Amino acid sequence: MKKYQAEPYKIKAVETITMTTQKEREEYIKKAGYNTFLLESSQVYIDLLTDSGTTAMSDKQWACMMLGDEAYAGSINFMHLQETVREYYGFKHIVPTHQGRGAENLLSSICIKPGDYVPGNMYFTTTRAHQELNGATFRDIIIDEAHNAQLDVPFKGNIDLKKLQALIDEVGPERIPYVCLAVTVNLAGGQPVSMANMRAVKELCSKYGIKVMYDATRCVENAFFIQEQEEGYANTPVRAILKEMMSYADGCTMSGKKDCLVNIGGFLCMNDDELYQKATELVVLYEGMPSYGGLAGRDMEAMAQGIKESVNDAYISHRIAQCRYLGDKLIEAGVPVVRPIGGHAVFLDARAFLPHIAQEEFPAQMLAAQLYIESGVRSMERGIISSGRNKDTGEHNRPKLELVRLTIPRRVYTYAHLDVVAEACIELYKHRNNIKGLKMVYEPKVLRFFTARFEPLS
Repeated sequence: MKKYQAEPYKIKAVETITMTTQKEREEYIKKAGYNTFLLESSQVYIDLLTDSGTTAMSDKQWACMMLGDEAYAGSINFMHLQETVREYYGFKHIVPTHQGRGAENLLSSICIKPGDYVPGNMYFTTTRAHQELNGATFRDIIIDEAHNAQLDVPFKGNIDLKKLQALIDEVGPERIPYVCLAVTVNLAGGQPVSMANMRAVKELCSKYGIKVMYDATRCVENAFFIQEQEEGYANTPVRAILKEMMSYADGCTMSGKKDCLVNIGGFLCMNDDELYQKATELVVLYEGMPSYGGLAGRDMEAMAQGIKESVNDAYISHRIAQCRYLGDKLIEAGVPVVRPIGGHAVFLDARAFLPHIAQEEFPAQMLAAQLYIESGVRSMERGIISSGRNKDTGEHNRPKLELVRLTIPRRVYTYAHLDVVAEACIELYKHRNNIKGLKMVYEPKVLRFFTARFEPLS
């Protein structure tokens, strides 16, 4: 029997959650257009929709909330956050934003010109949307193994250097403003990138004067996998691994709502002085002064504390253990999931779970809806709907991975909660042949997965 690390914390405050009846849930999901994003929080028993902003903050972070310097300019809390980012991430400049997509907007607006290409190790929804809205074409350069859900190999988030070189040869380095390197890769199943691959990407890009910008949202989780799986790092603290990772980048976007352990906030980092000057000019228009960027002082102070807590080895090893606990229970029961288990979630393989439902009938969306009806557990689709439409042809983008993400919030749920989730997935899998597809009845033009609505096929 496998052993899993106990929680490296004790519970000081609790929030009551209530289980609804299946009949009630059937009505709730119908009213929500079979879109779990449109459910009300009060209608959900265990909420695995996202790990973004759903963290339980520590006692020290809550104490930091009382230290807010709400000055409009030059906040003491900004100075502390800047000092902390420089110490733990190593970048020279930081521009706070209200959350990660604010940082993505700044980076895309500053760096991209129409006709550019932005290569990356698999798209992320908001990231690609900002890139495309500013005139770029995204090009996926992740290794082929990442598109095979059942292939159990380490570092499936790695960039394929041959694909990157081929793009450089095809369009020229002057049309590639930066490489967007995600650590870890969300839509591949939370898969990490090796230190060797980061180093090699930086070396190749430096030859052509191309910047490397990380999506650092879950960088601490990535550092843990390096410590565990990459030769030479077993005895290196996660904090030191993180610092080395960042040394191979020219900057990063960060959603502090994940690995910085806060409920709101993010930032854009860079080493380039000219890029920083442009960012400070633009952030005033979209976010706020460069010393707060849409955040209260107290939120910046809590984020600085969260950065320090996030690199605690006991914390991050338990974080990964919770994901593996749920994943292992599903694998043992024969439920198809993305392998290996990643850092922030367990991903149900909806293609293998519901092979009788065609991709254009949205199997992952329906699987998420049925899981909610079965158990009150809220998850989310990560497949054809999240992938959106081709901006030139208007056709559906058709990713090879059609997934349902069971995202585990940080320091929120216990192993007993995960038992409930596992049992619901297993029970649903037994009756999978009874599940039908969906049709889309409302589709927004951008980021449709947030607000699209569906009806079951008869």
